[in-house]
Amino acid sequence: MAEMGTLHDAFLDEVRDAYDAEKQVTKALPKMAKAASSSELRNAFAAHLEETRGQIARLEEVFGALGEKVRGKHCDGMAGIIEEGKSAMEEDFDDSTMDAALIASAQRVEHYEMAAYGTLVAWARALGHTAAADLLEETLDEEKAADSKLSALAEGGINREAAEASHPAEGDNDAPPTHKMSSAARGAGKTVKKSAKKGATKGRKR
Repeated sequence: MAEMGTLHDAFLDEVRDAYDAEKQVTKALPKMAKAASSSELRNAFAAHLEETRGQIARLEEVFGALGEKVRGKHCDGMAGIIEEGKSAMEEDFDDSTMDAALIASAQRVEHYEMAAYGTLVAWARALGHTAAADLLEETLDEEKAADSKLSALAEGGINREAAEASHPAEGDNDAPPTHKMSSAARGAGKTVKKSAKKGATKGRKR
């Protein structure tokens, strides 16, 4: 009977997964920066690219602390998120909408990584890998900060600009519509009134 895996095995597997995920992100970020119209968004992507390279180096330190060889394992989850982002970049959006879509794609990446690193930190501490846990927590904090920065950019104007492009000012078009009665409805109303009058007349005659 094959020996069953342990939490340490699962932890090491996730570290390898995270290492590959970060490598994928370093290839995707330059493309996202190129597609962005907002200079602030481009700068945010460029800054996070440098941060991601530092996170890769940090993961290599984690491998060293664990006494393991540096090796990645293909991260299917990150590959799927990046593929979705690529599809968004191929859409024929106006500039502000493209920036909003890029932020959405980038935040999917950040949320995925926050979940992954949160688990890694918890497992590292449970296993007694204190040095590895501290390194991983540094990266987790960076991912949270990057996500907050993207939210600030979206809420600070990019989403509003995209919304305004979707609904340009059209004078009084925002006023509630006036409901006009159709000729058929008017005719029906007249018929009802005439019938009522006839009924009232007959009643008086009796």
